[in-house]
Amino acid sequence: MQLSLQKTIKKSVTVEGLGLFGGERSKLRFCPSPANTGVRFVRMDLPAPLEIPVTIASLAERSRTTSLVNGPAGAETVEHVLSAVAGMGIDNLLIELSGNETPSTDGSSLPFAQALESAGFEEQDVPRNLLIVEQPLTVSQGDNSLSLVPGPADCLDIVYDLNYPSIPSIGRQVFSFRLGRDDYMSQLAPARTFLLEAEAREFQARGWGKHLTTRDILVVGDAGPIDNRLRFPDEYVRHKICDLIGDLLLLGRPLRGRIIACRSGHELNHELIRKLLEGGPEKKPALQYPAEPVLDIRKIMRLLPHRYPFLMIDRVVSIDEDRHAVAIKNVTINEPFFQGHYPGLPIMPGVMIVEAMAQLSGILLSRRLEHTGKVAVLLSMDRVKMRRPVRPGDQLILHAEALHVRARTGHCQCKAMVGQEIAAEAEIKFMLVDAEPA
Repeated sequence: MQLSLQKTIKKSVTVEGLGLFGGERSKLRFCPSPANTGVRFVRMDLPAPLEIPVTIASLAERSRTTSLVNGPAGAETVEHVLSAVAGMGIDNLLIELSGNETPSTDGSSLPFAQALESAGFEEQDVPRNLLIVEQPLTVSQGDNSLSLVPGPADCLDIVYDLNYPSIPSIGRQVFSFRLGRDDYMSQLAPARTFLLEAEAREFQARGWGKHLTTRDILVVGDAGPIDNRLRFPDEYVRHKICDLIGDLLLLGRPLRGRIIACRSGHELNHELIRKLLEGGPEKKPALQYPAEPVLDIRKIMRLLPHRYPFLMIDRVVSIDEDRHAVAIKNVTINEPFFQGHYPGLPIMPGVMIVEAMAQLSGILLSRRLEHTGKVAVLLSMDRVKMRRPVRPGDQLILHAEALHVRARTGHCQCKAMVGQEIAAEAEIKFMLVDAEPA
């Protein structure tokens, strides 16, 4: 892979406008910055200029936005500015700000991205400090989730699933973007922030954004934008990705891998960053197993009749006689079921997770001598629950515990885990039949 160098801009450039919420005029000036200095805001309107580092430690508690603070100095609603910085691949930048809030311009990142492009870019003779995802990590809140999994090492592959079932004019929109490969300027930067009609009324009742009209910001009613037009048919989901890219700049390092977002917003974005900085995807799994499997794939294939594409066990890592077994299923994008489940949002079918648990149960039941040479055929499933989605890059840790085993039947309690989270669980009953001769 070609070495990726840090980047700044060649000259200073200015953007002016009114703040989104406060409506006060402010001026923002992008300035070149040396290698390894990162991205920083500086409040220039204070008696003594005060720097605000762009890190998660500077995050202020705000609803529905990303704002930074350092003592008496704040920088409000910075996500569109940071999105442009990250989208244009800039690592080191000093951002001078002459007010408490960044200029909102048209509610998109486009004016900031255009200003940065006009300043020109300069590579610095220092490699980028990339954070490459090696282990999966998920944060969730109700039906909203944000999952980070291993993926390409030369870009950040983002898939966003936006769903507003109660707002027909938005509905469900899915969009994918590869940060580092795709064109940020044309595909994401023009996408504007949006408010539902009820939210807009609530904001103005609180005294926020009183200077704005429905022509200045996208306000969405049941029939679509009010007194406005979309720049893309799927502008709403594109803007959500734009916000996510801006929030990820709080990591302090460019991220490489794959993100799958379902209805996530700033709050989940921030939570993911905190988990990452705790060591999330770079930590080894909490459950450690011997490097040498108890049963490798060759031994598994002697015990199970299943073959591609239906053999769902990669290795058995632990067997406690005929009572309990643990196995691993590595989930990759090459699984054939991902071609149709679903294009653009790959999720492992629940029936395949149950099948993997059933296959491990069959191996466990074969440990008893009287069952040697027999095949466990699925009889029934009870108390089946799917707890979390399983996606490419996840590693399923499968557990099977024998509850009752007789000469011709078996009953196992099973669960499938991703890290410390239960992905699925079920009670499975089998009939043990003689294997057909080869």
